[in-house]
Amino acid sequence: MSTAARQRTPATDALRAIQAPVRDRLELVVHEMHTIVSSDLPMIEQVSAHLLRMRGKMFRPTLTLLASAVEGQPDQRAIQLAAVVELMHLATLVHDDSVDHSVLRRGLPTVNSLFSHQVSVIMGDFLYTRAHRALVEVGDLEFLRILTTVANELTIGEMRQLGALDGVEFSEDDYFALIRAKTAVLVSAACETGALCGAPLYRSNLKRYGELLGMSFQIADDILDYTSDSTVTGKPSGLDLREHKVTLPLILARPQLTPASRRRVDELFATENPDERLINDVVAIVADAGGIDRARQRGEQLAQEAEDVLEPLPDSPVRSALTDAISYVMDRRS
Repeated sequence: MSTAARQRTPATDALRAIQAPVRDRLELVVHEMHTIVSSDLPMIEQVSAHLLRMRGKMFRPTLTLLASAVEGQPDQRAIQLAAVVELMHLATLVHDDSVDHSVLRRGLPTVNSLFSHQVSVIMGDFLYTRAHRALVEVGDLEFLRILTTVANELTIGEMRQLGALDGVEFSEDDYFALIRAKTAVLVSAACETGALCGAPLYRSNLKRYGELLGMSFQIADDILDYTSDSTVTGKPSGLDLREHKVTLPLILARPQLTPASRRRVDELFATENPDERLINDVVAIVADAGGIDRARQRGEQLAQEAEDVLEPLPDSPVRSALTDAISYVMDRRS
């Protein structure tokens, strides 16, 4: 069996089907990303080449292109905006990995582990500034307003994340405020800016769809931290618990914990470097208390709302792809 065949999964095939209506334009987005980050400085070129190899599935640019094609007449500016959105996303990952001292991202070394934390911080800033320079060149203040606001919200989301270290005090409301700022605002902006490049009548629908999809995406991602191993996700399993991050499965399990289980959870958050046994014990405690199942139900509720807001859109392969993106987010395993 070829390497490509071994790497194909049902999730990969599902994403390829979602991307089918915009496949040719998605290749143009990749080219645009390379153009935006091109530099005469060898260090930047080296780090950029590594980052663009680990750019991932191009899910957010796909949403931008799909949103722009809802009425069948996409604006060429959607290519640039999709590239800007993905570069902003890459910038957040670079900064995240540096803050968390992560060593793997999508099965590849992180910038901070391959180069240094200093290079990682500066490179994240470089990606942000190059993305915004490209945004200025688009020449529309509304796009600049939307994505500059997103950059600010992403920063606030990171600050919220740094404060989300108390396994007892961090609430469900705190969690949803965090994932809106950390994840949903960029997915929402990807869809909203796409709508402004071809389907302005549906701007509010697509903006809300993106917000709901982004929150569903983050909940699914947080569940994966409890249910998948590193060979599936490309990063160490139990990473959130290892880094003392409180996510929805734990929040929803807390009311059902026995005193003994609560003490074990408290022990994890009081331990600077929890070992595998402690992490596995807390994963089992959260699962037994129904936290994972209830978190999945919350994600499914948001996913249904996302599907509902697509109802007014014209029936087309593009709308079907946007609907399928919801299932892809909820059913993915990596």
